[in-house]
Amino acid sequence: MLATAGRLPLGSAWSYEFKWDGVRVLASFDGNSPRLWARSGAAVTAAYPEIASLELPAGSLLDGEMVVLNALGRPSFTSLAERMHVRDTSKAARLAVSLPATYMIFDLLRLGDRSLLDLPYVQRRALLEQLDLGMGRWTVPPVFPDGSATEAAARENNLEGVVAKRLESVYVPGTRSPDWVKVKFDRTGDYVIGGWRPGARKIGGLLVGLPGPGGTLRFRGRVGGGIGAAAERELLSALTPLVTEQTPFTAGAVPREDARGAHWVSPDLVVEVRYGNKTPDGRLRFPRFLRLRPDKSPEECVEEDDSGS
Repeated sequence: MLATAGRLPLGSAWSYEFKWDGVRVLASFDGNSPRLWARSGAAVTAAYPEIASLELPAGSLLDGEMVVLNALGRPSFTSLAERMHVRDTSKAARLAVSLPATYMIFDLLRLGDRSLLDLPYVQRRALLEQLDLGMGRWTVPPVFPDGSATEAAARENNLEGVVAKRLESVYVPGTRSPDWVKVKFDRTGDYVIGGWRPGARKIGGLLVGLPGPGGTLRFRGRVGGGIGAAAERELLSALTPLVTEQTPFTAGAVPREDARGAHWVSPDLVVEVRYGNKTPDGRLRFPRFLRLRPDKSPEECVEEDDSGS
């Protein structure tokens, strides 16, 4: 179940929690160490050995966010990026010491052989808080009844944002639901890279879009700011194998000045972009590159209402 971007809803019908800058992970239990799953359905158990001692009855299923906290106790996606794709158990064990991950558990979907999906969120949350999870690299982060105070606290602590959840909402897998509302403090979005233009450096700007009809991309702008030397090397390494002769954008979507000299790529990589606002036709104004999002697929990139960001 995914959250919808929007304005923070207020009132007694909602519960509020901090938005953690990590990656979504489900933990399933079969009587042994938990098996961990990414949003894509990929098994990521090997990446996080510090979660191996977490115990629940066989059949149980948890939902949460995997984060790496910095020295100030704030999530660092840059550090997490070093962890999320590791499958070598020896390397993962070393990183678990130098860059330990923490599993922020925020929902209980199944307890033993009992499915909880049809229970209201407030009841699932109560059952989650009653569990004896022991001590380890996991926690059940707090929830709060006051949306405005939660937002103020998140801003004061330089967190990514706030998530509001309707107390009576059931859990609907695979749905981006208006019963969960996310509020990011910066206007950011996930976009698919369809090509790049050279400039003073090898990458003068990324050409980004959103999935459109027939597997094409709807053009959303050129992103040139924020691409430092290290980011440029990372981008070139990821993009060069994807170069293709055909543009992935819908016909005529890319302005002539942006298309001139462009290197087109298969639309397989997702990038997170910070921007000021959007033009009426959806183009990003003042966009800046933030990071690659290898944890997200192009299909997950959607046009969101960021009016509350």
